[in-house]
Amino acid sequence: MAGKDRKKQLARQRYERQQQRRRAEQARARRVKIVGAVVAVAVVAAGAAVIVAATRPDPLRCAYDAAQGKAAKNVGKPPAEPAYEKAVKATLDTSQGKVEMELDGAKAPCTVNSFAFLAQKNYFDKTDCHRLTSGGLNVLQCGDPKGDGTGGPGYQFANENTEGAKYVKGTLAMANSGPDTNGSQFFIVYADSNDLPADYTVFGKITSGMDVLEKIAKGGSEPQGDGKPKTKVTIQDVAIAGN
Repeated sequence: MAGKDRKKQLARQRYERQQQRRRAEQARARRVKIVGAVVAVAVVAAGAAVIVAATRPDPLRCAYDAAQGKAAKNVGKPPAEPAYEKAVKATLDTSQGKVEMELDGAKAPCTVNSFAFLAQKNYFDKTDCHRLTSGGLNVLQCGDPKGDGTGGPGYQFANENTEGAKYVKGTLAMANSGPDTNGSQFFIVYADSNDLPADYTVFGKITSGMDVLEKIAKGGSEPQGDGKPKTKVTIQDVAIAGN
């Protein structure tokens, strides 16, 4: 082979080797770029998950603290996480007739959670409504297994839904012995009670059976105006819809 041809062959071989190296480097660069893009997507996705987790509100948890004295009927404490976030139907079956109620799980979730828990544990069964008032305060009070206004479930919890509360006819609210001492006792407003201060958790309303309450109220109390209903009222059962 002539020297000139040999030089051309060597030059062509060098060129081909350079092209192979260039193609190999380009392929490696593409692989690195793809891997980098995958990692970037993963990082973005992880970041988005962190943001979602950071902005998602923590689930509501209710605090049911030990109350002074023993439980009138010990059935334990409700779960900390409320079972209802919306309205739920309930039926109060009494010796004088049935009263239908709508419980407000949105505005008073911890109260509704407690009431439903006690109902499902048969806490209210065979208990008498122990107080009837008339005049500026027109309520029938129930929920004490002892029947004298001193009994409770052995725990207490904070007020809810009291800001601007109005105790109009049909209101369902919690009785208490001071702020944040709610237990099991509740009252039903059978006639507007405008003199009542907004210190009692409103957790529902009466949807049917107001005539039952009015019949009880018409019977009066002993002593008159604030005392035990003359028409005896015994809760037979409290049923929560869906349970």
